[in-house]
Amino acid sequence: MLTRDVAKGIHRIEDAYTNWYLVEDGGRLTIVDCGVPTSWASLDKALTTLSRGRDDIDAVILTHGHFDHIGFAERARKELRVPVWVHTNDVPLTQHPSQYSHARGRLPYLFKKQSFPIQTALLRSRAFWPDALEEVTRFSDDRDALEVPGTPRVVYTPGHTLGHSAFHFPDRDVVITGDAIVMADPYTGATGPRIVAGAATADPERNLQTLDAIAETGAKMLLTGHGEPWAGGAAEAVRIARETRIS
Repeated sequence: MLTRDVAKGIHRIEDAYTNWYLVEDGGRLTIVDCGVPTSWASLDKALTTLSRGRDDIDAVILTHGHFDHIGFAERARKELRVPVWVHTNDVPLTQHPSQYSHARGRLPYLFKKQSFPIQTALLRSRAFWPDALEEVTRFSDDRDALEVPGTPRVVYTPGHTLGHSAFHFPDRDVVITGDAIVMADPYTGATGPRIVAGAATADPERNLQTLDAIAETGAKMLLTGHGEPWAGGAAEAVRIARETRIS
């Protein structure tokens, strides 16, 4: 499902309760995260709606290497011949997406009534079996901005994964947060600003601590990996997330 211009020149696509984004800049495009494997079809539909083509895409950038964010990344790299950028600490995860660290066991979450539709949608979309990335372009936390359409500033936010990074677009007053902070938890079904449950977060305490970097952007809008856009300001979202019980 495509939602156009959730922020200026940024379009949100949601597949299997997971968001990914297309960023426009001077007729060129950056893909931010790659959803699930079946999101490849959504990419073509979105490009048609936006009167764009595959040749307009210059890069893929990943907030992190979890299976529901690298969905079609390897296919994009091969077929579109574009670089796939990811923080150097998450490179091993992109190569082995099923082997991710988590603070709590996953099995109990799979039987929660609120999360059952989400997990079912992920199964149907083959989310748990993305192609591993054979090649990536690395960036590190001392990188200021990426040389891709939109020129996003890297906001290093480890905790959800070791190399998790959000992307700040200062001229659009928006941060694409990935799963550093979300508006819907796919493991509990809970909504509102929060971090993802321990079933998919490597270090919840560190995750909460590094949210300072998002708050410091002063951005009005957050576009997260799961759930609706948040337009109440970065600092307020971080405050609420820290007051919400860790699941």
